[in-house]
Amino acid sequence: MEPENTDVSAQPDEAISAGDAATLGMILLAVEELWPESLAEDWDEVGLVAGHPSAEVSRILFAVDPTLEVIEEAVDWGAELLITHHPLLLKGVTSVAANTPKGKAVHRLIESGTALLTVHTNGDSAVGGVSDVLADALGLQDVVPLTPAANGLPEEGIGRVGDLADVQTLGEFAARVFGILPSVAGGVRVSGDRDGLVRRVALCGGAGDSLFNEVRASNADVYLTADLRHHPASEAREAAVNDRPYLIDVSHFASEWLWLPAAAEALGNVLTDQGHEIEIRVSTTNSDPWDFILTPG
Repeated sequence: MEPENTDVSAQPDEAISAGDAATLGMILLAVEELWPESLAEDWDEVGLVAGHPSAEVSRILFAVDPTLEVIEEAVDWGAELLITHHPLLLKGVTSVAANTPKGKAVHRLIESGTALLTVHTNGDSAVGGVSDVLADALGLQDVVPLTPAANGLPEEGIGRVGDLADVQTLGEFAARVFGILPSVAGGVRVSGDRDGLVRRVALCGGAGDSLFNEVRASNADVYLTADLRHHPASEAREAAVNDRPYLIDVSHFASEWLWLPAAAEALGNVLTDQGHEIEIRVSTTNSDPWDFILTPG
């Protein structure tokens, strides 16, 4: 029997409450404590996108993507702050006119008084970040970064590599991956012998096909990531030694969604320790772009 994976829309409605209301500026300091901007990759754009630091915040919504649907969810709930993993404005723009999706998003945020904060590759790299949460969910032990951070602690960096407590077949491990991830159309794609044995696991939440050199150097039996393109995946399998590393390709959204509840709890704990009364909720919007998939048979 195949395991059932998480339904994002069916998550509990309880919000994490943290004493007194806080300003956006205070929350920015708490976020910096957890996910320092110095850990972000050079090409990335993280931090405050919209919002006034003096504005009071009593509700925060966490989400993967700052889509219009997610923004409406935040506005409807009365969140004064939306924290997303993915940036709204990663590439330069010359206009935020409301006749484009991104322009509409900016206008809706400002007009509704909803601040937007991006925690992207700094959230990937930090302790307790995206890949750490994924590694914990899979029960990996002796976990270290796949690529150590240039400006961080030894345990910080992009991706993670660690060992399973017990050897599993690739098929068993893939089923385990499927079982912990949110339910999305794309499912889980696997390259390798279903009965092949795996113990050492490399992973990277989000798109990770630029890290194959690091994966090979880690001696991983299997590499789990998202958005594996045809040529990098094909070349990695051609270069495999003893047929390893096997590859597991998952939804970009799904691989990063697991971090949201953990991030919400972490921020809630910091704000509670500071005496602030904040409600924090995880978005129930599935922003994976795919709706259905056809497979042989």
